[in-house]
Amino acid sequence: TSGAEVSSSVFLNTLTPKFYVALTGTSSLISGLILIFEWWYFRKYGTSFIEQVSVSHLRPLLGGVESGSTAGLFSSVNGDSEPRPSVSECKVWRNPLNLFRGAEYNRYTWVTGKEPLTYYDMNLSAQDHQTFFTGDTQQLRPEDAVMQKAWRERNPQARIRAAYQAIECAAAYVLLAEEEATTITEAERLFKKALIIGKKTPLTGKDINLLLGRIKEAVKMMRDLMKEFPLLGMLNIHENLLEALLELQAYADVQAVLAKYDDISLPKSATICYTSALLKARAVSDKFSPEAASRRGLSTAEMNAVEAIHRAVEFNPHVPKYLLEMKSLILPPEHILKRGDSEAVAYAFFHLQHWKRAEGALNLLHCTWEGTFRIIPYPLEKGHLFYPYPGCTETADRELLPSFHEVSVYPKKELPFFILFTAGLCSFTAMLAMLTHQFPELMGVFAKAFFSTLFAPLGFFADKMESFMPSSFWHQLTRI
Repeated sequence: TSGAEVSSSVFLNTLTPKFYVALTGTSSLISGLILIFEWWYFRKYGTSFIEQVSVSHLRPLLGGVESGSTAGLFSSVNGDSEPRPSVSECKVWRNPLNLFRGAEYNRYTWVTGKEPLTYYDMNLSAQDHQTFFTGDTQQLRPEDAVMQKAWRERNPQARIRAAYQAIECAAAYVLLAEEEATTITEAERLFKKALIIGKKTPLTGKDINLLLGRIKEAVKMMRDLMKEFPLLGMLNIHENLLEALLELQAYADVQAVLAKYDDISLPKSATICYTSALLKARAVSDKFSPEAASRRGLSTAEMNAVEAIHRAVEFNPHVPKYLLEMKSLILPPEHILKRGDSEAVAYAFFHLQHWKRAEGALNLLHCTWEGTFRIIPYPLEKGHLFYPYPGCTETADRELLPSFHEVSVYPKKELPFFILFTAGLCSFTAMLAMLTHQFPELMGVFAKAFFSTLFAPLGFFADKMESFMPSSFWHQLTRI
């Protein structure tokens, strides 16, 4: 035998069973710790830490380049639409159905001790308030300057104190109604004061009294706003109008609004898509039976309802679990991401009651919504009725939704390879450690046989090299 074989044989014979127990036990412990960390990182950030490090640091060294994928958000692929935005350009929209901070969000905090709004969400609202309720920066009055700083204050009490310093300003009453009022009635009183002051000043602000009156009054007010100020479409007032009309059960008026806004060239939303599906489902759901439908097939009206549900689910696949109460609801955020979990929460929070009111509508949704995923091409390289589902929603939703809420992710992510690998490695080494502890002599024989087999090619290679190389060369190597 060669010197390498002799050395390896001597080394293996000196190893005791305790060494193999320690080796396998340590390997199992290390792989288990890696598995726990990988699993925690995946649950928190949605990706593998090892994979992320490999992509971020190793790929550039190897000359790899990440492909710039794009994803659309709004309109159907069947008609003319605006260009598809890239993943980094996922737009966050103001939630037209957000709640009052003092009268609703803060009451939730008092009861549960949990913060329903994230700082990122509130910071976006502060920017909105500065835009909506303060005048041109070149014509700022002293109270407007105070209110501009007030909106940016992080501490709620500091914002309220600043509002009292500018109490003659309409924006101050808006802030107090939003944050200090503890009831809707008190908020309404403050909003009316803001409206009166706003009409008296030359810088007439936007009418903010949208949802404070009774439902019929609110509907009239919203119709007037949409007629007098068409540019306020950026506030999505039509979504507030749809919700108010559904509350009145004025389904013909709802259909009329949808006919105007559910247009192929206009941006879509969960409210538009799911309200359209609700109206079509309502027409057939009271008599719908899965057993009867499987025997006789779907009627034309039922087919239209199912297609509308599939269309809505493709636009926002997170909504059905909230409507079917498979996932618990939270208070909606002040801003939403189209097609994201934040939009689903905001829609279901207000519209679940309308689906419950339509007899059988939720049953029809329950029977048909999962069929959407058999229609959408997989992998999601292209959509069916809309552009492929954007890949940026999870990150943005985690910024918008509170930490105690489990963000819904679509498509459901498969476990990364490294988690599966470390799980298998941990299980295998743990099994070896247990067997070595129970049967030390037998496992020692197996280990020696394994290492002998592993080192055999090296010994064979060393023998071949020795036959080719002169003995003086090997003598010099051994001396070194």
